[in-house]
Amino acid sequence: MKPAPTLSSAFLQPAGEALPQPLLALRKQRGTALVDMPLPTRKTENWKYSSKHLKLSDELASGLPAGSATSLAAVDGYRVVFRNGVIDSAASNLPQVDGLAVQRFADLSDDEAASLAERLDNTLDTNATQMARLNSARFEDGLLVSLKPDTVLREPLFVVHEVTATASGSAYPRIYVDAGRHSQMTLVEEYVSSGDESAMVDAVTEFMVADGAQITSIRLNVEGQNVQHIGATGVRQQRDSRFESHCVGFGGPLRRHDLQLRFEGEGANCKLNGVVVTQGKQHYDNHTCIDHMVPHCNSEETYRNIAADESHAVFNGRIHIHQDAQQSNADMNNKNLLLSTGAEIDTKPELEIYADDVKCAHGATIGQLDETSLFYLVSRGISRRDANVLLTMAFINELVAQIPVEQVRDSANERLNQFFDDTFKEA
Repeated sequence: MKPAPTLSSAFLQPAGEALPQPLLALRKQRGTALVDMPLPTRKTENWKYSSKHLKLSDELASGLPAGSATSLAAVDGYRVVFRNGVIDSAASNLPQVDGLAVQRFADLSDDEAASLAERLDNTLDTNATQMARLNSARFEDGLLVSLKPDTVLREPLFVVHEVTATASGSAYPRIYVDAGRHSQMTLVEEYVSSGDESAMVDAVTEFMVADGAQITSIRLNVEGQNVQHIGATGVRQQRDSRFESHCVGFGGPLRRHDLQLRFEGEGANCKLNGVVVTQGKQHYDNHTCIDHMVPHCNSEETYRNIAADESHAVFNGRIHIHQDAQQSNADMNNKNLLLSTGAEIDTKPELEIYADDVKCAHGATIGQLDETSLFYLVSRGISRRDANVLLTMAFINELVAQIPVEQVRDSANERLNQFFDDTFKEA
């Protein structure tokens, strides 16, 4: 029998030493635990469709060299810029708001770093997010966002993750958000790239959302076709808190995002929206999991995928209603649009319910553009190409329009227009 593949020892080489000692100790501990870590295969259920796209060659094991400034990171307003996994302080513009602290991991005191080290990874099931463990062993820098109780950040905080792939390698950006009671903020993560060498981004973001806090997370992935991206987002919510997520992703050689959320306080609620677009031979895999641990919580989840050419999109959404989570309200909906006979979409919505007083629903559809609708538009003088664009955009516009930051909506629509130009040609 052929032995299962394991993580190459090249990925366990020492990373940068600019972190405080408690974080270096944590990283070393996590690295030791990765020795002989099995890599996902097709038999790994949550990697069934994506394992063949994961290419962890030894040339990717080295950390990407520090990148130079480019126009890709030009974002108005509050911003933090990661370049190849390390924060570029000169390009960042941090908010100065009472009750808000935005700090690099490298700038933390030993006491602050020790406190953070105890909390890292506490929001994620690392058995399900194997590659998040690699981030914990390799991160060279990170961002700690702390909001004191009742603090409100009225403008979004943009975090630009930029990969400058002038040489092959990998980057491991890390974010930890600690939102105090009744605090509010919007965090925008944008993943971009330049350069043509092969690269991998292994990103982890964690949110601790205290009683009554309201957090909006927006994630836009527009990295190049030479970049593999594996991301994980973990969320823990307390009483009467609200978490809203908007994820927009464009495909690549491998795009993977795990979103895990736990309700730990009664009255908490979340809204998760996602849009994925793939073309060519691209691949994108979204895995979500919502754990209703306590009563009286509400979750609403809507993801939509569009696949063209010979691309592949995957959605696996799981809602787990635990035994004590009576009077939970959960709804999950996944709709998928195939634009060619060569494209493939796999969807697996799951409900696991152990409480008897709940209201839960889930559903999924896969289909193509309706020929009757196309004929109707063409018969009114609209070109076949424009009719295709109108119907395809209508399929996802409801979710794109809900993104609460105009700059992100504009960026998403600009990339969608590029996708339409590539996919739909004039007859």
